[in-house]
Amino acid sequence: MSNFVFVLNPNKQPLSPIHPGEARLLLTQGKAAVFRQYPFTIILKDEVKQDSEPVALKIDPGSQTTGIALVQNNQVIWGAELTHRGQQIREKLLSRRQLRRGRRGRKTRYRQPRFLNRNRPKAWLGPSLQHRVDTTLAWVKRLIKYTPITSIAVELVKFDLQKHENPEISGAEYQRGELLGFEVKEYLLQKWGRDCVYCGAKNTPLEVEHIHPKSKGGTDRVSNLTLACHTCNQAKGNQDIRDFLKGKPNLVEKILKTAKAPLKDAAAVNSTRWKLFNSLKELGLPVTTGSGGLTKFNRIRLGVPKTHWQDASCVGQVDSLTFKTSKPLLIKAMGHGIRQRCRPDKFGFPKGHAPKQKFFQGFQTGDLVFADISLGKFAGKYVGRIAIRFRPSFILQLPDKKFDVHPKYLKHIHRNDGYNYAT
Repeated sequence: MSNFVFVLNPNKQPLSPIHPGEARLLLTQGKAAVFRQYPFTIILKDEVKQDSEPVALKIDPGSQTTGIALVQNNQVIWGAELTHRGQQIREKLLSRRQLRRGRRGRKTRYRQPRFLNRNRPKAWLGPSLQHRVDTTLAWVKRLIKYTPITSIAVELVKFDLQKHENPEISGAEYQRGELLGFEVKEYLLQKWGRDCVYCGAKNTPLEVEHIHPKSKGGTDRVSNLTLACHTCNQAKGNQDIRDFLKGKPNLVEKILKTAKAPLKDAAAVNSTRWKLFNSLKELGLPVTTGSGGLTKFNRIRLGVPKTHWQDASCVGQVDSLTFKTSKPLLIKAMGHGIRQRCRPDKFGFPKGHAPKQKFFQGFQTGDLVFADISLGKFAGKYVGRIAIRFRPSFILQLPDKKFDVHPKYLKHIHRNDGYNYAT
């Protein structure tokens, strides 16, 4: 089952989404035309008056992937998973900082360090964190344009990192090793992939396991906790992990490395949750929140599989759910290219200069096109993305090959908007 199709009146006012079969019929009869490919939207040629049923937009924010779902009358009619590029932004900023620092050291040794002449605005977020808020907000605004959304529900989860690392500070919750506002086991399930770390058993009840036994000085810190099935948990007992997994040094190294993994994903969610919530409130729609524990409770109660977009449909107060779609739109943030004009080789020496123009004959790099090539070695019909040259010879990129194509054979399907799409 595919996502429902968005419908616009001739004046571009959103109507209730319709089943793909209805949209196909309208297109075949010539009563509508394709307005946008991603998300798939049609526009009617004659105005239709209808009382649109309210649609709820639900969001499950994540550090790497954000789940989005549209729910109408307890029916999930549209879903998407938005993959962010925060880590890529961080790496590029780090590379730029290193290059600039090296250049300063080589050419301007007299230059004093500058750190007191830069003022950051209130509630400032780093670029990689702000990107997560901006991309989520951009898609919320886009969906509001294409469907009559009347309310927004967002998961407002909190990871208590201090308790996370130091559960013995004070209070019973610290001593029990619990996180304020988020269950330890739920965090461990996400961290360890919901499988037994010792035998790899899947779809089986898991128990919280101490990597270094408490009877031998182990603590309740999350960095000392993992998940194991009942059989492995009993078999390990109070053995050291190296003794229990004797003969499997690679597995021991993997477990210990994962246990000490940094908490950057949890920190990213903590840093952006209120900024996203306040940005959503500025849209003028009622915004409700739900905890991570409530989302999990709804998902287990309703028997919903564990995916980002289906998690989003369980956010907030949910009585029942019927899924009218099983194929979410997969959205991956790709950026809009680079502004670097000088292209260096692997040694850092300039080897070329990129022109400032981004368009040629109405096309730009990244456009999704339909190519109907009538002559030549590559005659046929293709769908792919193009990389332009500033001459009538573009590169058509397909999943398995790429070749040159003249722009006269090309027709736009979807213009480059900084995202890659799949279903």
